[in-house]
Amino acid sequence: MGRIAASVTIDNISKPDKSIRCDALVDTGASHMVLPTAWKERLGELREIGTVDLETATQKTVQGAVCGPVQLQIEGFRPIFTEVLFVDMEPENGKYEPLIGYIVLEQSQAAVDMMGHRLVHVKRLDLK
Repeated sequence: MGRIAASVTIDNISKPDKSIRCDALVDTGASHMVLPTAWKERLGELREIGTVDLETATQKTVQGAVCGPVQLQIEGFRPIFTEVLFVDMEPENGKYEPLIGYIVLEQSQAAVDMMGHRLVHVKRLDLK
């Protein structure tokens, strides 16, 4: 399977001048929008909703801080109001790799096109 990345803009709702724009990896195994803790100050003061235990792909357990609310927009899709998950990350070659999880994809009406290695618009939300 190939890598799918998308451009994302995340804005602090109460402080519109505090914003992050980045490329993020689409990861349907992740639940939230996952950002490095090192970027937390860039969004300004957010309410910390709580901490959660997370299991990584290598089956390591780490903790993350759930914060929000934020406005998040995957380029080409509608903006949503959601929360972000800050996790201690190690940069690879000086760069962090934020993750777009399945909750954000569903809220944004975005689906993964495995054959085209891209995100596509979902016309209808599920009610069943």
